[in-house]
Amino acid sequence: MPPVPPQPNPFAARDEVVSFDRHELGAILSVYGRMVAAGEWRDYGFAAMREVAVFSIFRRTAEVPLYRIEKRPRLRAKQGIYAVLGEGGQVLRRGHDLAAVLRFFDRKLIKPIE
Repeated sequence: MPPVPPQPNPFAARDEVVSFDRHELGAILSVYGRMVAAGEWRDYGFAAMREVAVFSIFRRTAEVPLYRIEKRPRLRAKQGIYAVLGEGGQVLRRGHDLAAVLRFFDRKLIKPIE
């Protein structure tokens, strides 16, 4: 039996996608869980692409995302790898530390007592 020629690796470096690691997802889902418990959010979705990983947050399933949390490694040396974007695409918070960027949502949980 002749030797089998090596197959190309489908996960080669040129085809790698950006994604959130386990700790990043844990931090994001922690904030998401608090907001679901507060009745603010109802659904989420995420995508991993070549240059960006996106965690989208929806108020209702059939709507456009209310917020997007993005990870862009190419911006590591510039503005910061993480960003929170609003419904219209405006950057609400950007930084190098995910926990600091996610603190944007802490003020959303604080509601005045009437």
